[in-house]
Amino acid sequence: MPYISIKVFVISPILLGAGILVLSLAPVQGLIRGLPSGGGIRRNWYILTGLIVFFIAGYLWYALELWQGTCRFSDLIVSAVFFLGACFVLLVNYLSHRTARDIRRITLLEQEIITDATMGIHNRRYFEQRLKEEFDRAQRYQLPLALLLIDIDDFKRINDVSGHLAGDLVLKHLGRLLLASVRDTDIITRYGGDEICIIATHTNDATALELAKRIRSLVERSVVTGDSGREEFRTTVSIGVASLSPGLKEPSELVDHADKALYRSKHEGKNRITVYPPPAAEHGETTPHMAGQPCF
Repeated sequence: MPYISIKVFVISPILLGAGILVLSLAPVQGLIRGLPSGGGIRRNWYILTGLIVFFIAGYLWYALELWQGTCRFSDLIVSAVFFLGACFVLLVNYLSHRTARDIRRITLLEQEIITDATMGIHNRRYFEQRLKEEFDRAQRYQLPLALLLIDIDDFKRINDVSGHLAGDLVLKHLGRLLLASVRDTDIITRYGGDEICIIATHTNDATALELAKRIRSLVERSVVTGDSGREEFRTTVSIGVASLSPGLKEPSELVDHADKALYRSKHEGKNRITVYPPPAAEHGETTPHMAGQPCF
């Protein structure tokens, strides 16, 4: 009887350790579910899961061997190591899962802070931060940089006639359209109201103009359907384009140039593009502008 008591005393921590290892699988699975499918990180956690299952089998096998063999009080040291090892695995897995969850939550909060909820693009705070970074980088390394300032034509009329929900639909549609029209390196932000800014990195005048033409044409051809499916909205945009020039010292000057170009687009009849400074104006000429066509 005392011998059986020794066995129970020695084997119990090992069995408890096996149970703790089983519990440690839960945070691992929770962490795996939060990872993107595929990739090395997810695969590594699957490998860790397999190792834990292997250890569980090893714990049970060792407990069975002790039960069928002889036990000494000195075996308690091994049992304690098994038990504490299982506790360590559970603690590491739990902390890893909790840390990953907290990082994910912080990342989402940071994303919400810099994202415009209506359009699904970045907001003005992010624009000001990134414009300064890209402006300084472009000046330091002599890189081209362009800024597109886009304004939705007659957006107030849409809000007044069809309501603000219709206006939000137009904004969401434009946000999706712009995200699909630019490169991953370009930065799209809502500048304010119905104005959108695009920071086109590594982009010269000609490329920025082509981008503006593509955006203007896509918006003009697109149709926004209301929630009911019976109402359709068509809209156009006016665009001001400005590029980094040697005389500029502050990012605000680049914004001012794009704003002046946009003002001219609106003043000349809307649904058009103006590049700052207009090439014809640089040569002391005047440029004819056709309604509904981009002007330069």
